Amino acid sequence: MGKGQWLCAAVGCAAAVTCAVAAALVARRAAARWRWSRAVAVVREFEEGCATPSERLQRVVNSLAIEMFAGLASEDASKVRMLLTCVDALPDGSEEGIYYAIDLGGTSFRVMKVELGAGSMIINKKVEHQSIPENITKGTSEDLFNLIASALKNFIEREDGKIEGRGLGFTFSFPIKQVSISSGSLIRWTKEFSIEETVGKDVAQCLNEALLRNGLNLQVNALVNNAVGTLAMGHYHDEDTVAAVIIGAGTNASYIERNGAITKCRGPFTKSGPTVVNVEWGSFRPPQVPLTPYDICFNDKARNYYDQSFEKMISGVYLGEIARLVFQRMAQESDVFGSTTDCLSTPFVLSTPCLAAIREDDSPDFREVGRVLEEQLKISDVSLKTRRLVVRICDIVTRRAARLAAAGIVAVLQKIGRDGTLCGTTKVRRIRGDRKRSVVAIEGGLYQGYSVFREYLNEALVEILGDDIASTVCLRVMEEGSGIGAALLAASYSSTRQNSA
Repeated sequence: MGKGQWLCAAVGCAAAVTCAVAAALVARRAAARWRWSRAVAVVREFEEGCATPSERLQRVVNSLAIEMFAGLASEDASKVRMLLTCVDALPDGSEEGIYYAIDLGGTSFRVMKVELGAGSMIINKKVEHQSIPENITKGTSEDLFNLIASALKNFIEREDGKIEGRGLGFTFSFPIKQVSISSGSLIRWTKEFSIEETVGKDVAQCLNEALLRNGLNLQVNALVNNAVGTLAMGHYHDEDTVAAVIIGAGTNASYIERNGAITKCRGPFTKSGPTVVNVEWGSFRPPQVPLTPYDICFNDKARNYYDQSFEKMISGVYLGEIARLVFQRMAQESDVFGSTTDCLSTPFVLSTPCLAAIREDDSPDFREVGRVLEEQLKISDVSLKTRRLVVRICDIVTRRAARLAAAGIVAVLQKIGRDGTLCGTTKVRRIRGDRKRSVVAIEGGLYQGYSVFREYLNEALVEILGDDIASTVCLRVMEEGSGIGAALLAASYSSTRQNSA
């Protein structure tokens, strides 16, 4: 073969190799584009499932309000329990003295000492937090209440050690059936607790017995849940407070109801006047809002989740987990997170504070997003466009939760005739008669600490109510409201105060 022939052959081989390489690159890029499109498709499908347009929110409002009416008519007529609290007198600012409170609502509890002065003045407060080991949440009733009583005893001893004449408020944020202001039997556990032997027992009596075992001559004066405690503190500071909402690890609401509107119970509720109702709206299932596959995954009977659909779409325990499940599906459908995605299979590895940090990252390169993915999910070197997709998922989760919470608030206002629709009998919202101010007390880290969530909620409130009615509604944050509210109710219902009244 001559030199020219060798040259031609070499050129031909080089061209063939070049074509093969180019074809491989094209194929690789096509495959990468296809995998990316699969990740984007997962996000789009999730976004469509989480959509909450104004008309859908209004239907959620109407459905929840109807459930609330039904829950006051009969014990079994609604999944919204509408529990009667036996609180018929809220703090008015005249309470004085020193009171203790215990606030149990999740995997930690708070003990506190509150000093009250006349004129709605909290002179001093001291608060201590204590976590609850996981084995205690699934152990025995005696172990749980001994832990709480021991913590209170140590707390009192570190203070002045005095308990004589001082009442105790107990915030117990699980569904209970109350027969008096200072007693109530547990209906069921929610969140992480599963101490079955406690169900049906008087939880105030369980605590009283534990206090005696620990040498404390102190008894529960007021048993409330966190929403009722927050309402009490709101009313203590502002008599226009008509409701309270918890938006934190869990979610719930309470409000002031006319006794005449309560038909499921006779006896003490036949008298005229107000009664505070614990809505227990976490178990509400809004039929207008479709459950996505990532919500349905919570129907795990091995854990104590029950149905709690509304709570699972709103509260802080679940939002990070919803996002994790979407990330996991993206990893299954594409390679956007690389090959090291084992952590995405770990339930609840992504907390809601981490979700909030991702959503609130406004740096050009989403540096915080990268940090959270690496530290919490062990996923590193994530591309900028994937980080944008991660932020979008966290935004979708946040927006749906906040807008549904706003719909819940409007439903409570509709139930008491404060939304401009005459208790839902008219479709047009407008102020009729005197312009009434409606204060809704709010407690919970999700609302207080997550600015994007708060903005979405406030935006949806105006969207549903309209500017005119929304201007009459004031959302007021109550720091430590659930615990301090229990102390305030202990003051309102203490034997000394009642005897002197």
